[in-house]
Amino acid sequence: MPSRTVTISNRLGLHARPAMMLAECATSFSSNISIRRADGGDDVDAKSIMQLLMLAGTCGTKLKITAEGRDAEEALETLDSLVASGFDDE
Repeated sequence: MPSRTVTISNRLGLHARPAMMLAECATSFSSNISIRRADGGDDVDAKSIMQLLMLAGTCGTKLKITAEGRDAEEALETLDSLVASGFDDE
């Protein structure tokens, strides 16, 4: 199963607005997408805002994104870019 490790770079971390952006982006793909903290913990559904918030991702947290399905690679690339952009958080 393809995966990517990304680092949360925005100052405020994975708060409500970035979690919403991430979930909306993941929902646009048909693949099953899960995310977990790279330092351990359970996988959460990337299409669920509430589950994403449970990751408690602060600035510098590494996340492992895994996707399975016909558009998995495209989903990983898009989600990687979203996280790398810092969710346009200023």
